[in-house]
Amino acid sequence: MKAGAATSLEEIIASEERYQLATYKKMPIAAEHGQGVWIYTSDGEKYLDLYGGHAVAGTGHSHFHVVAAIREQAEKLLFYSNLVYSEARARAAEKLISIAPESLSKVFFCNSGTEANENAMRVARMTTGRENIITFSGGFHGRTADSISATFLGKYREIGKPNVPGHLKAEFGDIESVRSLAGESVAAIMLEPIQSMAGVRLAAPGFYKSLRELCDERGIVLIYDEVQTGVGRTGEWFFAGSETGAGAVPDIITLAKALGSGIPVGACLVTEKISSSIKENDLGTTFGGGMIAMAAVTATLEAIENDGMLENVRTVAAYLRKCLADLPEVVSVRGLGFLLGLEFQDKAAPIHKALLDRKIITGTSSDPRVLRLLPPLCLQNAEVDLFIESLKVIGGSG
Repeated sequence: MKAGAATSLEEIIASEERYQLATYKKMPIAAEHGQGVWIYTSDGEKYLDLYGGHAVAGTGHSHFHVVAAIREQAEKLLFYSNLVYSEARARAAEKLISIAPESLSKVFFCNSGTEANENAMRVARMTTGRENIITFSGGFHGRTADSISATFLGKYREIGKPNVPGHLKAEFGDIESVRSLAGESVAAIMLEPIQSMAGVRLAAPGFYKSLRELCDERGIVLIYDEVQTGVGRTGEWFFAGSETGAGAVPDIITLAKALGSGIPVGACLVTEKISSSIKENDLGTTFGGGMIAMAAVTATLEAIENDGMLENVRTVAAYLRKCLADLPEVVSVRGLGFLLGLEFQDKAAPIHKALLDRKIITGTSSDPRVLRLLPPLCLQNAEVDLFIESLKVIGGSG
């Protein structure tokens, strides 16, 4: 491949396959640029993106406000570590805390969702002096050592062997299974409030309320992994404190994915009680809190506010659900806002492929019958109509 020369899709695929270790099974697309909910490929094709690159493109692809903020910061200072103070970091921290549930008053910035979860578990152990962490069947928390050991979904925990000790599995949605494990050795209970990769599983509101009460009763730290549900995806800034979650607010919220609109960044939001137990050098990160990432965080949150994206998610998600209700092949629609799982009568993989052939990007899940939708928060009814018409054609009802 020559720099500056036009490169074919076949050349790009051949180069990646030659020089990169395998990760995911890739779609035959080379993304070249994007705008809003659209991805444009190296060979000039246009795709409707209803997956957002694993839920990352929350504000849409290359939102002008986020791009301008990154460009402005890059011209001033690309990076310096947490050994110095930074206006960019101060602004991002203040902005993020301003939209968080009131009891969450401090933030630790890192680089990814798995790193946020690792640090959340570490902080819980430091705070309580206990070792064990309860997580749930169907939960996914990342691929680093402690996070993958906390993951009880499919093959992932096996990939992480030898696993970090001290991880206990409860059944998602079953408070009695949690209660039976929540002894004096338990530092934290951690969960995805909506289990995305497991097929977009949501528990009854009373489950979240009961978890909060159990943690209060037994001195256990409650952690919400909102790597996917946070930053507006449910139509609210966070699942924490929502009506769907019975108003329950955890002691720690972890964030990543959409937080930087594509710039790698993660965060842990914690209560004053927890932050008061953390001393200098208990936590550390080289790149976490870097200036480019912090500019992206502030601009992302501003863009969501300025463009009214939370209200847009609620309105367009309601329209999408209404349209899906008319499709006989869709058995149920799971989830909340723009984290949706479409359950089909048969396997979803053929539908995923057929949609891709019609230039619409969606996601699958560990439930073979569930197709996942994680679109940018700026999705409009007109794009929903394109998706629904394609489903009708694929299902034979169009």
